[in-house]
Amino acid sequence: MKNKILGSIITIVVLFFLSITKYDLIYGKLELENKRVIELVKTEELGKVGKVEPNLTSDANQSETGEGDSTGDINIKLYALSAALIDGVSGRVLYEKNGNDVLPMASTTKIMTCIIALENSQLDGIVTVSKHASTMPDVQLNIRAGEQYILKDLLYSLMLESHNDVAVAIAEHIGGSVEGFAKMMNDKAKELGCENTNFVTPNGLDADGHNTTAVELARIASYAIQNKEFIKITNTASHQFSELTKGRNFTVTNKDKFLYMYDGAVGVKTGFTGKAGYCFVGAVVKDNKTLVSAVLASGWPPNRNFKWSDTTKLMDYGVDNFENKTIFDGINPLKTVLVENGIEKITSTYVEGHLELLINENDVIEYSYNIPEILAAPVQEGNTIGYLNVSVNGDICARYPIKITKSIDKIDWNYCLEQVLKIFLFRP
Repeated sequence: MKNKILGSIITIVVLFFLSITKYDLIYGKLELENKRVIELVKTEELGKVGKVEPNLTSDANQSETGEGDSTGDINIKLYALSAALIDGVSGRVLYEKNGNDVLPMASTTKIMTCIIALENSQLDGIVTVSKHASTMPDVQLNIRAGEQYILKDLLYSLMLESHNDVAVAIAEHIGGSVEGFAKMMNDKAKELGCENTNFVTPNGLDADGHNTTAVELARIASYAIQNKEFIKITNTASHQFSELTKGRNFTVTNKDKFLYMYDGAVGVKTGFTGKAGYCFVGAVVKDNKTLVSAVLASGWPPNRNFKWSDTTKLMDYGVDNFENKTIFDGINPLKTVLVENGIEKITSTYVEGHLELLINENDVIEYSYNIPEILAAPVQEGNTIGYLNVSVNGDICARYPIKITKSIDKIDWNYCLEQVLKIFLFRP
């Protein structure tokens, strides 16, 4: 028995020292293989890209289609001092004329007033009119201090006939004060990425610092028209309601003529002040396209129809020159990456995502990515190691994470010992 135990101990000791020797040999071979693969990766790209293979580049942009900016060489003759047309789904600017100039926006302000009310209050809530609200200048519903109304009814008054007194009553009901409500409006604007927009009033009457840009106003409207109740209100021809305490009856009628002028029009809001001139934000849903336009300072009295002309030209340009196209639909595999000190030397990568945009034949679509050439083991399947950018005319429209396809463990003593044991125990 003692001899058997002693023999086993001797065998284990011998195997241990032999395993150390084999470990050094195996690890040395793996290191040589590691260096060989490094040199191979440096001289030859091992991976193959997917659907956008000819145009996908690392640290450099190459175009897929088109020759230049879809807006740069286009000159739509407009009366407006500032205008913008955007894709209502992606928010991409399709055309702009001084679209980032900061200007007053008059009653188009009420687009934000309405959406803040819809998102922050109950439509059946009761609004009590303050004296301050009742003293607002024209255009008015002529509400009186102490009267009470259903909020939903006031939103029809706000959007169909642009009543200034109603806007203040709504603001005080929801924000506690005009100032409190303005903060809610500005917070929402920042949330939507509108850095050059500032609201002071809920009705758009001229006030110092109350302004926006055509691009940002169109962006706000794009957000608003996603709300079904907003669309229902702004597309209603007329609405009847009553005051709750005295029973005064009212009928408000939609003043947005564009709804009846353009096929597919879905709103949204007119505006005018002496400082802002005529303004209008329009939206069209047609031929699988959602277009949103904004025109600011589109003439002054008596040229109240300039805004309709400008908006029609912008929408015609969008409808006639842009089509919805899939410009990205994932790539698998994307690129092979070296794994240093891994039990396997390479792993693949992939990108998931889908992007459809309104595209003009002159738009330049670009794809670029940046990932490490070498990763240190261990690496985990699904981990993000970089990003792929999809750009149109130099502007990044989408950014997708590049992920590892397969997990690879690090070479360690246990792994090498396992390989040694396999050699000793399973060799023929």
